Amino acid sequence: MTTLDLRKFRLRSGESLRDEQEVEIAPIELGGQRYIAVPENVPTELTVTRASTGTVYELRFRVRLHGPCFRCLGDAVLDEDLYLREYQAESPGGVEELTTPYVTENRLDLSAWARDGLVLALPGKILCRPDCAGLCPVCGLDLNREPHAHEIAESDPRWAALAELKDRL
Repeated sequence: MTTLDLRKFRLRSGESLRDEQEVEIAPIELGGQRYIAVPENVPTELTVTRASTGTVYELRFRVRLHGPCFRCLGDAVLDEDLYLREYQAESPGGVEELTTPYVTENRLDLSAWARDGLVLALPGKILCRPDCAGLCPVCGLDLNREPHAHEIAESDPRWAALAELKDRL
């Protein structure tokens, strides 16, 4: 976990500080599958800007995520460019929107912030390629490697009465 001690920055209103940090991004579990950032320690650019009413934190980084494809379970690689921004008010007055959950006791949790930002930026389905055909629902073969079709199996005659009922409704 990568954290940054904010006490070492003594910024006055209007001043900014840029710093490069190596941020550790923990593996991400989605749909029972594990996705890993490569490299695990991602180089980032952090900007801290002191405003008159609080502090603005900005984090930029590029990350490559490796894991299984949602459709065929083959290897999927996803590249993401992220720009994250958080604000911490000096006197938030109990207003949740004026605070960031990543700053506690003058420490900025860069790992949690980067990981949360990455998860929010991910697409609904991580695919090995946009036209991934997936797995055959009958035999389980990868349809990307072996495209095929199965003949429709004859239904069991014991279910004929239910099929007729379905057709009538």
